[in-house]
Amino acid sequence: MSPLVSGVDFIQLPTRDIAEASKFYGEVLGLECSARYGQVPGAEFETGTLTLQLFEIERIGMEFNVAHNPVALHVDDVAAARSQLEAQGVRFMGDTLDSGVCHMAIFRDPDGNTLMLHHRYAPRD
Repeated sequence: MSPLVSGVDFIQLPTRDIAEASKFYGEVLGLECSARYGQVPGAEFETGTLTLQLFEIERIGMEFNVAHNPVALHVDDVAAARSQLEAQGVRFMGDTLDSGVCHMAIFRDPDGNTLMLHHRYAPRD
C-alpha cells in the first residue's frame, strides 16, 4: 500500500502586515513571490522545495500566534548567508550552531516567526 501523504505543499506563517512581510521574504531573503491574494492580504513565497504562505490571519477571524518552531531554510553556506542577512539588519538568536552534521543559525521575521538558516554538511548515520 502506498503512503497516504506524498509531500508537503506549503506552510502557513501569520503576519500582521503583508507589505512588511513581503519586503522581508522577497527582498531580504530573496524569495520569489508566486502569488498575491485579493480578499485577504496575503502572498506565497517559493523556497524551491516548500511554499511559504503568509497572510494577515486576523482578517479571517483567527488569532495571531507567531510560529515558534523554526522553518529550516536551506542555504549552501550558513556563515555567508548569515553575514549577508546581518548586513541587512537581521538579528540572529545566538551563535551559529554545529550539530555535528549540520550548521544552523536562528532568526525571526518582522512578525516574530522563527526561521533558521540550515546546511547539512555530513550524511545522517
